[in-house]
Amino acid sequence: MMRQQHMLPVVVSAFLGVGISPLSPVPVMRRACVACTILFLAVACSASAPAPATRETAVTAADSAARDAAAHQAHANYVRVINSNNTDSLASMLTDDVVFLAANDKPIVGKAAVRAWVDGYYKAFHTNWDKPVQEFVVSGDYAFERYSYTSTDTPSGGGKAVVDTGWGFVVYHRDADGVWRVARDAFGPDHPPATK
Repeated sequence: MMRQQHMLPVVVSAFLGVGISPLSPVPVMRRACVACTILFLAVACSASAPAPATRETAVTAADSAARDAAAHQAHANYVRVINSNNTDSLASMLTDDVVFLAANDKPIVGKAAVRAWVDGYYKAFHTNWDKPVQEFVVSGDYAFERYSYTSTDTPSGGGKAVVDTGWGFVVYHRDADGVWRVARDAFGPDHPPATK
């Protein structure tokens, strides 16, 4: 143990070049440490050149473009099924774990619950929604859409149509079958509630 305690200052001194006799075997160790350090840094700092574009890269870019186009098409499909006023058509666009967040209402969680809510809505009104996209971002199997809307709800039993404007945010998910479906939809009016 005594020998190791005496060697540590010698090794540190050798590395720093302090107090070493030119005939001492320690400069050899110092040179070996310095050489290893330089070799390590050279290997660590050398960066390989980027691989040239290959057919695989081109396929990935094409796949990405197709994925993005399909995600954007999901918006058009969603508006189409909303305006179909058909509960089954709308339900086909929803993930099993869908969540609707309607203003002034509790979260509606799960496909069965959203389906029941939509069915009640379609029984009460014939609806038409215009939903211009304000922002659309695709990231992997998810797409995020911010939109504005103008909805026109005509009571099924007759009466004056109710027009509303507002905002919304949809999260689409590409399911295992490759179809983009609505996973989350949050929406609400862009104005204060009407006074009674």
